[in-house]
Amino acid sequence: MSHMIIDGRKVEFTDEKNVLSVIRKAGINIPTLCYHSELSTFGACRLCTVEDDRGKMFASCSEEPRDGMVIHTNSGRIRKYRKLIVELLLAAHCRDCTTCVKSGECVLQELAHRLGVENVRFQNTREQRELDLSSPSLVRDPNKCILCGNCVRACEELQGIGALGFAFRGTEAMVMPAFDRKISTTDCVNCGQCRVFCPTGAISIRTNMDEVWEALADPNVRVVAQVAPAVRVAVGDHYGLTKGKSVMGKIVNALHLMGFDEVYDTSFSADLTIMEESAEFLDRIKKGEKLPLLTSCCPAWVKFVTDQYKDYIPNLSTCRSPQGMLSAVIKEYFRDPEHAKGKKTVMVSIMPCTAKKAEAVRPNSFTKGEQDTDIVITTTELLRMIDNFGIKFSLLEPEACDMPFGFGSGGGVIFGVTGGVTEAVLRRLTNDHSKEAMHEIAESGVRGEEGIKEFSVDYQGTEVKICVASGLANARTVMEQVKNGEKEYHLIEIMACRRGCIMGGGQPTRAGDRTKSLRAKGLYNADNTTIIKKSDENPLVQELYAGLLKGKEHELLHNESYE
Repeated sequence: MSHMIIDGRKVEFTDEKNVLSVIRKAGINIPTLCYHSELSTFGACRLCTVEDDRGKMFASCSEEPRDGMVIHTNSGRIRKYRKLIVELLLAAHCRDCTTCVKSGECVLQELAHRLGVENVRFQNTREQRELDLSSPSLVRDPNKCILCGNCVRACEELQGIGALGFAFRGTEAMVMPAFDRKISTTDCVNCGQCRVFCPTGAISIRTNMDEVWEALADPNVRVVAQVAPAVRVAVGDHYGLTKGKSVMGKIVNALHLMGFDEVYDTSFSADLTIMEESAEFLDRIKKGEKLPLLTSCCPAWVKFVTDQYKDYIPNLSTCRSPQGMLSAVIKEYFRDPEHAKGKKTVMVSIMPCTAKKAEAVRPNSFTKGEQDTDIVITTTELLRMIDNFGIKFSLLEPEACDMPFGFGSGGGVIFGVTGGVTEAVLRRLTNDHSKEAMHEIAESGVRGEEGIKEFSVDYQGTEVKICVASGLANARTVMEQVKNGEKEYHLIEIMACRRGCIMGGGQPTRAGDRTKSLRAKGLYNADNTTIIKKSDENPLVQELYAGLLKGKEHELLHNESYE
């Protein structure tokens, strides 16, 4: 085993790809702005610069570790150098920190405090640029960009979209869409991964919190919330609770305290999605038409297909997403004067996903001329609302969701992790209700953090070929293989964000590999403790089909068109 001497200590290493990784392995957290393990090494910010025993300074993120290296991570020269870098970044940066959406979470702000930058000696000579408010999901503020390139690489490498890039050179360099177009006119799918990797407020969530507060303050409005599965395993992080632990009960209590009249669980409508999608899948298998079936739960993926793989639009499932289904069902429920009681119903969806904001305003997200989901807020916005209200979240007692849409099966809960939709479909298709059968499905190849998973299952003598992928760059690989005839599948499940909704563009950032794994584990644990595992066994779903949904299944649960 090789070793390095870091700040006088011997540190062994094996296959670490750069000096930075070895330094962090030694427990020294040197600052970075442009380095992320999931992205290519860019080496732009130079904050991770270290010094060797010969006085040579270099960026540790782009230097391969060598046996016997002697590294100093915090020499006087290095500290002065890093402080100057941050000061120069601040000199060309909008400093309205108190009103910035990223205040308190901004990495640049944090580093300025950490490195002792108490004044900025240089003038900001950069031209002020207008905000890009064209997207229903995201806001671009070029005045807060520090040219780290994280958004560019995330969009290109993780998502394969390339909606953002560098323009001009030197002090004139900027990050923008090609030809400085509005982001809404590009191939952007609203996934929000650019926002996840942005260390400042240059790309942020387009917030809808004020609309929610207004609705809550109106005595003539009934405000109904639905909470997606992935939200419950991310909220606790913000309040110092166990990472990845489901805090759904506390979320329900908080929403009731804020004034929400009804709080429902989106895992209930995930059960509806499985009921409809599995039936659609079997019908296509029987007819041998429109295969492979492409899942339609993820709006960023749906936009990706409709923009870039138009020949495969007929392959998309006609099922609405769980958000769309539950909103349509709830609006229909409150159209009954007996349930409405003279109040207007406003449907608020709490999602881990920025693309859900765009989905809510799609033409096929309207029923009887009325928008089904009135307002979408992300997990991050929910946290800000809880803090704004002054709720001591960690001290809340858990509460149950309201009826009649407050309970989902374990199959509905695991929708938040990649492979969850497929696993729930496979549960629905089996007649075996035993614990052993559920375990066998879980071990079929559907679980795991791999970007692309392929496996086959037997269904009544037919070998069903399945592909599960997360991250749109992986989705493009899959679609190109299908298009070129290299691969043949019956079912393809795609989530736009790596690892699924647990890492959606609206989730709290600063999530390392451990947090990502614990969020997935949290959903699987929630499934383990749910009595009902299969969507078709949910009694509330059965009651809905026998009552309100009877004769309205297609109208409320399916899309007429994606055009």
